[in-house]
Amino acid sequence: MVEFSTARINPVARRTDCLVLGVYDRRELTPSAQRADEAAGGVLGQVLADGDLSPAGGSTALVHRPPGLPAKRVVLVRLGARAGLDDRAFRRAARSAARAVAGTGSRGAADLLAEAEVGGGGGDEAWRVRTVAEAYGDAVYRFGEGKSEKDAASGPSLRRVAIHSAGGRPDARAGARRAVAEAAAIDAGKRLARDLGNRPGNVCTPSHLAECAAALAEELEAVSTEVLEEERMRELGMGALLAVARGSREPPKLIVVEYAGGAADEAPVVLVGKGVTFDSGGISIKPAAAMDEMKFDMCGAASVLGAVRAAAELGLPLNVVSVVPAVENLPGGRACKPGDVVTSLSGQTIEILNTDAEGRLILCDAISYAERYDPDTVIDVATLTGACIIALGHVASGLFTNCRELGDALRAAAARSGDSCWELPVWPEYEEALKSNFADVANVGGRPAGSVTAAVFLSRFARERRWAHLDIAGTAWESGKNKGATGRPVPLLVQFLIDRAGR
Repeated sequence: MVEFSTARINPVARRTDCLVLGVYDRRELTPSAQRADEAAGGVLGQVLADGDLSPAGGSTALVHRPPGLPAKRVVLVRLGARAGLDDRAFRRAARSAARAVAGTGSRGAADLLAEAEVGGGGGDEAWRVRTVAEAYGDAVYRFGEGKSEKDAASGPSLRRVAIHSAGGRPDARAGARRAVAEAAAIDAGKRLARDLGNRPGNVCTPSHLAECAAALAEELEAVSTEVLEEERMRELGMGALLAVARGSREPPKLIVVEYAGGAADEAPVVLVGKGVTFDSGGISIKPAAAMDEMKFDMCGAASVLGAVRAAAELGLPLNVVSVVPAVENLPGGRACKPGDVVTSLSGQTIEILNTDAEGRLILCDAISYAERYDPDTVIDVATLTGACIIALGHVASGLFTNCRELGDALRAAAARSGDSCWELPVWPEYEEALKSNFADVANVGGRPAGSVTAAVFLSRFARERRWAHLDIAGTAWESGKNKGATGRPVPLLVQFLIDRAGR
């Protein structure tokens, strides 16, 4: 992990392995870059004149041993048009710069991008400092647990990053320090989520998730963990969750992690995360192609555990409970079948028309279980539907809610964190698709509006609460050569909790 600090950095005097400077369009250097260029005898300006820095936003150019500067390297980063520099463009530039620095072999860096003025959803210096820090956290992340020691991937050598802060008033300096603390906590939460998501299904089982949750309680102050076993879930009447687990030899777990940062009588925020550690589809089995990626079907669980970790590390003054229903969904002689009817913890009966729509079955019982905490707010997070990928691609998570105020708060958190979401409806008209001749509700409603009908199904179990559902099927992991968990929506969830805590 990278150690972050803030300082008023003099680019002409700073000794560092790598100095990061910004360039606007039309070869316009930022103030610090101008100072560095003058000290270097115009070398940086010549790099721009020679066309070594692409005009595309986020492009980078590396200058080795610039004369007149104590820095071993300078990375120039294209910010874009100065007048139109918004939060998206700045975030893109920060990420590109971090990747470029991580690829140089530098052990330390001094980044001055936060001096740029940014409009749009961010703007203030604290936001810019945090955005830069988060970019470095992502750039140095590597997952090599499954590789042999001989072939283990060597990660970036970057260990320390100093981020420029103009300083000024004490509140501005405090804001910059708070920004790097938030970035470090979010990075720790994302790392936990990504590590859990990237582990193979034969390692990251429901029992493994329970062990990791217990480790959080041992490591972090004000955090406690409880794990409900199959027998207890059967006593409670969690028929929907247990139906999904029947086909696997791996025992299901209901994992509860509590962070008590607020007053004892303060109603908590409950985060419910889908924890299907491998999803074959059950009897309604999935196609073989890319089925290995179904180890990522527990990324909702991983993200709510990561969010609790970040909240605890920041010491946020609020109560947070994460509830993780953890199962494997496999075919077998005891597996549930299409047409089966089960009774959920809420007492509602469910006709299982498709065993590959299992996430909503475990979530509905977990949402009902959350009622015992008398929560102020319930947010469930799940890689729930392929239909959400069809609707939103891999850019934004789907947001569904029964509360306008909660939806506004989550969208604001998404904008500030850069962890995008887009709201879709949960109108009563969609309930028609879930009608069943044999039970209170069916677990699928057909192909049309599949992500919406899945959310509407979940809403039946949270009618009395401020509730929101985040469908992260398109954002929880990447495929192809960059295959791996992204850690989303940890930044969104943590920003929501920071905002709620009044920070």
